[in-house]
Amino acid sequence: MKSSAGSIKGAATCAAVVLAVAACASSPIPNEKIAVAQASVQRAEQSGAPELAPVELSTARDKLQRAEKAAADHDAEPATVLAEQANVDAQLAEATAQEHRSHKAEMEFEASLQALREQANHTSPTDSPPPVAPQPLTQ
Repeated sequence: MKSSAGSIKGAATCAAVVLAVAACASSPIPNEKIAVAQASVQRAEQSGAPELAPVELSTARDKLQRAEKAAADHDAEPATVLAEQANVDAQLAEATAQEHRSHKAEMEFEASLQALREQANHTSPTDSPPPVAPQPLTQ
């Protein structure tokens, strides 16, 4: 009886070790996702997001920092989730900055177009002065 209890205890220990190894293998530290998020944050910073989308960029930076801390603490699942969220937030910041630039360009284009229309209306052929008759030559 002692040997069967020992083999059950050994099997349970072996199963616990296998489960622990499987748990570690199924959720590796998300270095790749963090690197992707870092690149997205950097792109957003270069796209003008600090001035044009500061809230979105700040959110991305905060989540990236938290993901890096979770990875350093070997908390793979929260690190992965936070890195993915940081990536999406950085992409949103970049898109928001692009939208602001596009809107500004549109407004400038519309203003230029309006100025050209006004200029064209002021120099229409009906507004030109009447032609001057030639003067006879005097000697």
